[in-house]
Amino acid sequence: QVQLAESGGGSVQAGDSLTLTCAASGSGFKIIAMGWYRQAPGKQRELVASLDIRDGRNFADSVKGRFTITRGDAEDTVVLQMNNLKPEDTAVYVCATEYLPSVDNPSPKEYWGKGTLVTVSS
Repeated sequence: QVQLAESGGGSVQAGDSLTLTCAASGSGFKIIAMGWYRQAPGKQRELVASLDIRDGRNFADSVKGRFTITRGDAEDTVVLQMNNLKPEDTAVYVCATEYLPSVDNPSPKEYWGKGTLVTVSS
């Protein structure tokens, strides 16, 4: 079973930057995809950005040019760098991963973190 540890988030002013980090831990797993989703009050959850071994980087149109997602220095870690934040970026950001539990188990599974709140004031 994979566990996710999320860090970062907080309250900032419009135009500021924040960094979110997500680290997966466990044993024997292989990450297929890992990234961040967000859900604002009254809105559906949406993909913000992800790294996927099948098709590379994916971004929501609303964050292209402002957010980047990279692999962290630690293994099985992704870093979401959020620049020029806007009030509409306010949401709970949740890390998620799709992974193979072991080399002997070809059935991918998903795991979701608990989320971290990002609040952007105008």
